Amino acid sequence: MFKTLKNAFQNKEIRIKIFIVLGLLVLFRLGCWIPVPGISSEAFKTSVDNQTFLSLLSGITGGALSNGAILALGVSPYITAQIVVQLLSMAIPSWERLSKQGEEGRKKLNKYTKILTLILATAQAIGIVVSFSNAGAINSGLFGGAEWLTGAVVVIVLVAGALFTMWLGEKITETGIANGLSLLIFVGILSTAGNAIFTNIVESTSDPNKLWQLLAFVVALIIIFSMIVLMDGAERKVPVQYAKQVRGRKMYGGQSTNIPIKLMGTGVLPIIFAMSLLSFPQIIMSIFWPNSSAATWYNTYLGAGSWAYSVVVGILILFFAYFTSYMSFKPDDISRQIQSNGGFIPGIRPGKTTAEYLNRINKRITFFGACFLAFLTIVPTLIFKAIGDTGLVSAFSATGMIIVVSVALEIDKQLEAQLLMKNYKGFLK
Repeated sequence: MFKTLKNAFQNKEIRIKIFIVLGLLVLFRLGCWIPVPGISSEAFKTSVDNQTFLSLLSGITGGALSNGAILALGVSPYITAQIVVQLLSMAIPSWERLSKQGEEGRKKLNKYTKILTLILATAQAIGIVVSFSNAGAINSGLFGGAEWLTGAVVVIVLVAGALFTMWLGEKITETGIANGLSLLIFVGILSTAGNAIFTNIVESTSDPNKLWQLLAFVVALIIIFSMIVLMDGAERKVPVQYAKQVRGRKMYGGQSTNIPIKLMGTGVLPIIFAMSLLSFPQIIMSIFWPNSSAATWYNTYLGAGSWAYSVVVGILILFFAYFTSYMSFKPDDISRQIQSNGGFIPGIRPGKTTAEYLNRINKRITFFGACFLAFLTIVPTLIFKAIGDTGLVSAFSATGMIIVVSVALEIDKQLEAQLLMKNYKGFLK
């Protein structure tokens, strides 16, 4: 990867794109520190740290939520809107037709995504204001004691910050260096992890045990990262043979290829869905009934870190892995396409038999991929807690680690593709 970066900086056009991306990322990080007017930063940080889900969300945003910054909502409204629109485009026939209409259809779906982002960001901002005003995090003295006016200003600023983050992500994507939203999450996670590591290094100067805990944590982290890289590249290649076809005096086909089915083809979506489903009741109760017995029971027995939470998350990840795979992998369409191009899988009859064969392989691969995601969600957290409370457990969540590895590999592939394209252009000249 370092060699790819070196070669990329030697090309003027790619170097300019990289500097543009770096400038947009600096702008994003500045927005994570500028406070929202009308918010008490100390009370806001205390309220976020006391709630496990919000502290994890703050880690993904690079600490913007705990800082009470204008970009506190981060990319979560836009990502949620994208997931909802993608699922609805598979369930609603008119939206499914739009997804197959090329650029025009994608523009309409993108418009629906932005509208849904605005709705979700507004709902989240109102929920934050309602929840945190009870904890004294909203300072109504800014507007002469008008609490409703202060709340309205906070909601407007948070929604504007979410839309600005969405715009930043789109601009980064347009450069072709990486996916903008993934890169923003990547930077946020690395920022949170860097702050946590720096804090532990400072504490280790006075407490030697902290240093050994930090070293053990780093060793465990390297092993887990290596496993993610290994599993991220794992795939099952299904061989496909194309028959020779004679057209006029020329012969076509007769070549062999394969269908790559990735072990982690579902990505982090099953983890996101499972954790969102479990955390949704916790968010609702923390906003409307924070001191109720139901909220206390849920936080104790189904909160992050409990055994019941680990078991339920594992089951939900398995379910959502199959659900996501079913929605994205279409064996009937692949079989039809292979047959229409004169291809076949050796030893398997074309048509329905090929579809059943591909479906059977996909189910097995999905099962192993889901088991690895469940393992990655549950086991590393338990190992990190067994090493000691270094403050890094929340900074390196399962979702965060997968995102960091995936984005790093994606950046490497994108830069290699751009370098290859530049070399081809030079050859044609």
